[in-house]
Amino acid sequence: MKKGICCAGNMVVDITYPIETWPRQNELTHITEGIEMSTGGSVCNTLLDLARLDPELPLVASGFAGHDPEGDFIMKEMEKYENIDLSMVRRDGHTSFTVVMSNNQTKERTFFQYAGASSFYKEDHIDWERLDVDIFHIGYILLLPYLDKPDPEYGTRMARLLCRAQKQGLKTSIDVVSETGDRFKHLVPPALKYANYCIINELEAQQTTGVLLRDKDGGLYKENMKQALLKLRKLGVSNWAVIHCPEFGCGIDENGGYYEFPSLVLPKEYIKGTVGAGDAFCAGVLYAAEMGMPLQEGLKLGACTAAASLSEKNASNGVRKKSEVLKLYDQYSKEHLLS
Repeated sequence: MKKGICCAGNMVVDITYPIETWPRQNELTHITEGIEMSTGGSVCNTLLDLARLDPELPLVASGFAGHDPEGDFIMKEMEKYENIDLSMVRRDGHTSFTVVMSNNQTKERTFFQYAGASSFYKEDHIDWERLDVDIFHIGYILLLPYLDKPDPEYGTRMARLLCRAQKQGLKTSIDVVSETGDRFKHLVPPALKYANYCIINELEAQQTTGVLLRDKDGGLYKENMKQALLKLRKLGVSNWAVIHCPEFGCGIDENGGYYEFPSLVLPKEYIKGTVGAGDAFCAGVLYAAEMGMPLQEGLKLGACTAAASLSEKNASNGVRKKSEVLKLYDQYSKEHLLS
């Protein structure tokens, strides 16, 4: 068995409020039944998805869970999985939380985030001597305030941390949080110089590379995806550069091969919520990388894992073992629906 994967960075409690619709400024909307609290953030979402895909895969969590009921909730939820090592989780301060407003009509969601103790997460909080894994995945850039600060040598403290991880013999992986503004071009490129894997969505890729991938009306410039991926590789990604969006996933591997895989065609009633779908896609790709699968198989597993996550309101409950997740392809791929 391989050494496994460490997920580091944001450990969050998501409080999801279903709303009738998204209101305009100064207008009112109603919160409906179904308020739910669940684990969230890059560490919790990605690790729980990986743990569900393969209960035998060694996994390590690194981040902050506060000394509060929310921190206790995170630890209790993650302790349910025997293959997740929580010994590197710090208990201090207030747990980061996100209020998620989930539109009942469109299934789109909007996030209001409190960073809490995650604000202080840094390189020194990782026990490098004990960290015996193959892949070190960290997220989210733009949501880890200490690591997002400038570094005179590496550009950002995140880039310095990733460089150290590579010097420790680990392959590195990054994820980014979606936001408005121009911080991407300052904070993401330095990290890409020390990233083996970069798995982000089309809006994050657009803001990082400057390559237009969606127009103002939401139309996708699919023909520009390869250009954006090549730019990510040029910025430093050494193994897989991957972009995912609702329509499909695509990537370029270490040999320069370009691959695409379409999203599954899911019935409207199948989708219960979209929280964590990007992390689920990321988990599928990371699992493929860890197991030595080719990128094209990683894109398929990512698409199927994301589709599985959409079947439940929270981020991870819909994910099942790899064999079960892949069965969704036989049910909902365009190829099989047309046959």
